[in-house]
Order: sequence, then structure tokens, then C-alpha cells
Amino acid sequence: MFKLVAVGGKLRGKEFILNDGDNSIGRSADCDHQVAVEGISKKHLRITVNGESAFAEDLGSSNGTLVNGKIIKKVTLKDGDKIALPNVILQVVYVLEKKVIIKKKVARSGEDDDDDSYDELKQVEPMPDSLIAKPIWIFKYKLMPVIYGFNERYEWSALVGILLFIFIAINITLTILPVLRDSKKLLIKEIALRGKQYAAEVDHLNSAHLREKNLDHIRTDFLEGEDAEGVQSYKLYDIEGRVYRPMSSLNTIVNDPFSVDALKFYKTESNQDKEVIQDLGGNQIGIARAIKAHDKQMGRDVVVAVITIIFSPSSLAREASNNSKAYLESLITAGMVAIFFFGILYYMTIRPLDEIRYQIEAVLRGRQKELNSNTLFKEIHPLRNTINSILTRIKELQNTDGGEVQNMEEDGPYLRTLKEFMEGAQGPIMILNSEKIIQHLNSEAEDLIGIRENASAGQSLLDTARDQGFAATVIDLCDRSASNEGCHQKESYQIGGKDMMINIVALVGKDKFAKGFYITFVKS
Repeated sequence: MFKLVAVGGKLRGKEFILNDGDNSIGRSADCDHQVAVEGISKKHLRITVNGESAFAEDLGSSNGTLVNGKIIKKVTLKDGDKIALPNVILQVVYVLEKKVIIKKKVARSGEDDDDDSYDELKQVEPMPDSLIAKPIWIFKYKLMPVIYGFNERYEWSALVGILLFIFIAINITLTILPVLRDSKKLLIKEIALRGKQYAAEVDHLNSAHLREKNLDHIRTDFLEGEDAEGVQSYKLYDIEGRVYRPMSSLNTIVNDPFSVDALKFYKTESNQDKEVIQDLGGNQIGIARAIKAHDKQMGRDVVVAVITIIFSPSSLAREASNNSKAYLESLITAGMVAIFFFGILYYMTIRPLDEIRYQIEAVLRGRQKELNSNTLFKEIHPLRNTINSILTRIKELQNTDGGEVQNMEEDGPYLRTLKEFMEGAQGPIMILNSEKIIQHLNSEAEDLIGIRENASAGQSLLDTARDQGFAATVIDLCDRSASNEGCHQKESYQIGGKDMMINIVALVGKDKFAKGFYITFVKS
């Protein structure tokens, strides 16, 4: 039994069981196996299974079908072959024992295919020892996989928009809200001082009357009416909770939560000299104070009553409204600015991709030789170089008259030859492999360009060069030499204040691809 396992692209991990006979694959729901991915034709290819053999046939798709990197019309399939469709890589698996053999085949294929960039994306580098590098490692290998998981379900543009909104909300919350809270605390403090003055006035006017039990002479009228701005309610009561004022509640027992809590608080003798100020929520502030008078029999001051005042001033409500308004205004303003910058980020990101797409079409139609760009986006350079290599390969396949195309050669033997040339030569020399990765530098080149071989070998020139203009010049010369069958290319460039002539020759292999670049530097 044959099956297809998606080992790369948007459907990574999905499986398609192939039945005996014809199996149509495409974007249409009429196909035996629907692959609803952009770029795939409605009926893209057909795979015919006949017992232990299978072969694939392209059904005239728009973007073609590649098997093991070669464009095909009809080809026999074998276990481990990889079928490349737009945005999907499918691996052919011949199943003997479903639970064991599939795992072995997939693992073996991943081990044998050193160029499987999809497996390389899963590799996790060891955690570095540097304290500075550890947070970067955690961010890249712990946090970002979560974001990648969301990106598999949501478009990246929507995801970036959501993350940008979350960033704005958190930023405003951490910067604006503390200021608004401090403003509210200051207002509450001022209101509390006014409440304490009211409580102190009740104490001053009524302590003697309360001591003598002259309840008819108690004065609390200033806590009522228009003069008592902000006073929502008050209660004056004895230590047993019996209400003296207001008259409407005379001789009742206090039952509101704040007064009950204040009464319990003041029954403890150590608390009787303290004032209670409490934010009750809902723009209400509670003030409580114990009123004491001298008891001649006991020879000391005792609590004769408790006054509790609940404030709900209009200024506090206005402050809450203004704070909410200020927060929303900040959020809306920041959101509008974020939309503007999101547009810049979005179009700056898709422009190089659109440029690559249009240039691929131009190369395929013979309007230009290779992809190039004036946009400074170094992370996309490896992709552009890979596409240039693929396009070159496609041209060779189109020009092949039915013969077998030679397999891609390894860089290793050619790089060793270039190193032998370097060891017998004089002057600054640098060697790059076919992917413009640094392989060797002699001591003169190290001193000239400020790059050490032991620290930079195996890294991209763009990542290690201090002067990005120098790196871009070298890579451009490498591409020009590789595109012209290894012809010598040169260009003058100022390095370390000296005018130097950069000379580059590509060593081209039997498969017509550049295997390495020999770079020398000579004073102009």
C-alpha cells in the first residue's frame, strides 16, 4: 500500500492513503484527494497504483509538478520520493507495517536528506551559557513556536494586527493607568480630609452632650441638606449600636456593613484613638471616628459614641468618568497610529515577496536572467539565491534533449581544491561555498576585513561582515560569476580606508553549478 505524507508546507503532517488504480490530486472537491492550497491546480496530478508499483502523471497543472527536484510529466515513484507542489511537499511512503515502517521510513528519509530545510526548521540549538543570549534563546525556541502554531491557523497579517493591538493595550495600561490611579488616590485623600473634619466637628460639638446623655442637644444638622456636599449618609450611635442621629433612624440598631464593621473595630480598646478611612467602591468613601468623653467615675476618657459618614461626592464620579474617557482616548489614538504603522509594516513585508513573484515570471519568460533586488532585506537573500539556483536548473532541464540530467555535486572536493590554491598563494584571500557561507580566510584577509576564520567559518558573510555594503558587493560579484560560467568578476571597494580591487572567480562543477568562490583583494 502506498500513501503520501506531507513533510513540508501548509499541510505538514497530513496523510493521504492511495488506493489501487488512479488517484487524482488537486484543489477541486471532485478529486480523490483534495489539497486545497493556493497555487495547486484544480486537477494537478494523477498517481496510479498497481500493487507494489506506482507512477505519477502531471495533468497539465499551471505551476508544474516536481519529483525529487525535477519537473516531470510522467515518472515512476518509489518509496521515499518527494513530490513538490506549490506550498506542499509530499513524501511517498510504501507501507508494510503501518505503525513501525512509516516511522522508520520518515526518520530515515530525514536523516539521508541533508538538504531538507523543513527538518532543519525543527532543530533546536543548545541553550547558550551567556546570560545575554539565554533570553534570546528562550524567546526564539519557547515563545515563538507558540506564535508559529497560531500562524498555522490564522493569516500572519491578522496575527500581527492582534499582537499589535495587545501590545498597545498593555503599553497604555502600564503607562496611563498608574497616572490615573494616582490622580484618583489624591482626590480620595482630599475627600477623606474633608470627612475627617466633619467627624471632628461632630466630636467637638457633641462629646459633652453624649457624656451627659443630653440627646436632645446633639447637633448634626450640618451633615444634612445642601451644605453637606457629598455626604450620602451618616450615623451617630452608641457603643452598643443604638442610633442617635439622624432622627429618621433614632433608636434603631445600625445594620449597614460599614457601620457594623466600625462598631466591631472600636470595641477593641487599642483601636479607639484611630480613624477609619475606607474606599467602599462605587465612588463611595467611608469615614469612621470614635467620640470619647471623660468619665469622672472611671477617671479616664471612654468611648461614648461612634460617628460614621459615607461620602459620594460628584467630584469623585467626575474623576472616574474623566479617567475612563482619558483611557479610551489614549487607546483610540494609539490604535489609529498603530493602524498606520501596521500598513507600513505590512507593505514593506509583502513588497519583496511580490517582487520575487514578478521576477520569477520574468525569468521564466526570458525577460531577465535572474532575480535581483534593490530592497535591503538580508533575511530574504538566501531564498532569492535558492530560487535563482532552481530557475537555472529548470532552464537546464528545458534545454535537455531527452538525456539524463547529472545529479547535483557536493561542494566539498571543490572547496578543498580552492583551499590548496590559497595555501600556495600570497595576499588576502577568502573562500565561500556555493551558498556564500564563509569557509576559509588567510591571515592577511582576516586583518584586512576584520573577520576571523575560527569565529566565522560556517556563517553567512552577511551575518558576520561589519560593512554590509562590502558583503553585498561580494555576494553580487559571486552571483555574477556563477551566472557567467565562473568568469572572473571584479569591482573596486574601499576597505579600512584603502581602495581595494575585489576579484572573484566561481569554481563551476560538472553539473554547471558554482561549487565555491575564490576571492582575492588587491590594492587598486
